[in-house]
Amino acid sequence: MADPTVTFPDVERLVVDFLTARTELAGATVDNVPPAGFDGTQRVVLVSRSGGAWVDDQHLDLPLVDLEVYGPDKTTAHTLALRARAALLTLRGTSYGTARVTDVVEADGPRWMPDWNRSAANRYYSTVRLSIRPA
Repeated sequence: MADPTVTFPDVERLVVDFLTARTELAGATVDNVPPAGFDGTQRVVLVSRSGGAWVDDQHLDLPLVDLEVYGPDKTTAHTLALRARAALLTLRGTSYGTARVTDVVEADGPRWMPDWNRSAANRYYSTVRLSIRPA
């Protein structure tokens, strides 16, 4: 008998949708692509799946998700990064479609990282590992 097909959620969209709904991030753009005219000085949280793996015997997807957080100055970018960090940790236990987030573990906390493509940018970068039980 063949194993049933696993339906993986779009992890980037899961995180974007979750963070977009958070009041502590109001006024920031949250997406997986930069907004039009982006120069690194806007209040923006960019979400990207950067890796991770499927663990078949546990029926878990363990994606690594990067957050690139920008602001008009270093202090604002840092504050926004801390808010996104705290909000993302509350993702544990939520459902997205038929998938369930069973755990959120910080793999690398927010760190200052210059953006060499945008000289005026103020960027903090962090990575979390999600545990997701798909349908």
